[in-house]
Amino acid sequence: MTESYAMARARYEAFGVDVEKALKTLSQKPISIHCWQGDDVLGFENRGEALSGGIQTTGNYPGRARSPEELMADFQKAISLIPGKKRINLHASYAIFENGSAADRDALGPEHFAKWVAFAKQNGLGIDFNPTFFSHPMVKDGLTLSSPDDEVRAFWIRHGIACRRISSAIAKELGSEVLCNIWIPDGYKDVPADRLGPRLRLKDSLDQILKEDLPGVIDCVESKVFGIGVEAYTVGSNEFYLSYAASHPGLYYLLDNGHFHPTEQVSDKIPSLLAFFDRIPLHVTRPMRWDSDHVVRFEDEIKEIAVELVRTGALEKAQIGLDYFDASINRVAAWVIGTRNLQKALLFALLQPHEKLKQLQDTSQFTELLVLQEELKTLPFSEIWAQYCEQEGVPADESWFEAVRQYEAEVLKKRGN
Repeated sequence: MTESYAMARARYEAFGVDVEKALKTLSQKPISIHCWQGDDVLGFENRGEALSGGIQTTGNYPGRARSPEELMADFQKAISLIPGKKRINLHASYAIFENGSAADRDALGPEHFAKWVAFAKQNGLGIDFNPTFFSHPMVKDGLTLSSPDDEVRAFWIRHGIACRRISSAIAKELGSEVLCNIWIPDGYKDVPADRLGPRLRLKDSLDQILKEDLPGVIDCVESKVFGIGVEAYTVGSNEFYLSYAASHPGLYYLLDNGHFHPTEQVSDKIPSLLAFFDRIPLHVTRPMRWDSDHVVRFEDEIKEIAVELVRTGALEKAQIGLDYFDASINRVAAWVIGTRNLQKALLFALLQPHEKLKQLQDTSQFTELLVLQEELKTLPFSEIWAQYCEQEGVPADESWFEAVRQYEAEVLKKRGN
């Protein structure tokens, strides 16, 4: 223990904060890191279609992963520089086909993710899973589960069922629950003539997908306020999915902090959901304007999301994942930067004297509350973070980037764009 850490710990302990407990808690909280940052959300289906469903990756930084082997190697390099427990968040479009095992999305099976399971075991990772309802020829007129075309809707229902079964198989293999998250891009560019019909079709589709009782699966649905190409109407809106989840025991509502109006704060939604749900799934991103999915920074709303999870006692109930993709910078560095910043936010939250702050609020001592809240912002946080990283065996400062720079020179730059 360094002298600077000892002094910092004493400063926090003067406010009643148990620093060692905070470090231990953080070390045990896994973060689900999204695989799609490493290859610009392209996946391994080799269909040649451009991204669709309101998803767009910008930039052309050299070294994009082009195969499962490259993506796994890049991910492994990233997690070697990230402290704490990690999971890997997969999309169905990252199925690995070998020896003639290719299958369309409605016929995917656990065998197509066996290499991911082996990779997870080798690296001590859990896995989370997402059906991929975008970038596919069967997305007709921008619709999937809400389509009026029975053939289209049936295809995507089969895909959803297959993905839940894959999630259950992975959970059994790893001995760890798998979060299976449903998000669809369905909607209309201009004012629709029928708002109810698509939502009733979506409701029926979800009923069919979620009908089977599958062990080890944490089911959730994810809303979006609007998307590129569906500016006027989104079928899977906040009101629809929140109502659907609330009326289906065992189903949860995932909060993506890029999927709401820019003036809304997802941090404020967390305690509302906790009044009714015993789990809080999250996709943490940085919506610079709207759902622009920038690399997560250590900034106010990210810290406030973490604070709400900690002070409400919901950190254990939260399934925390990341969701961003930036092709304009080193993709491995993007993983490291975003994940470490989320962990910094969690540590910041764990180092707050929440009971003291609540007491001041409940006794209407608002002046002292403001004084304390502001004072806590300038406590020697960096020394506590440095101690945590030292305990986890990773660099605490920006020196981790030298390992990424070397990896870029030796590996990434030798790949084609």
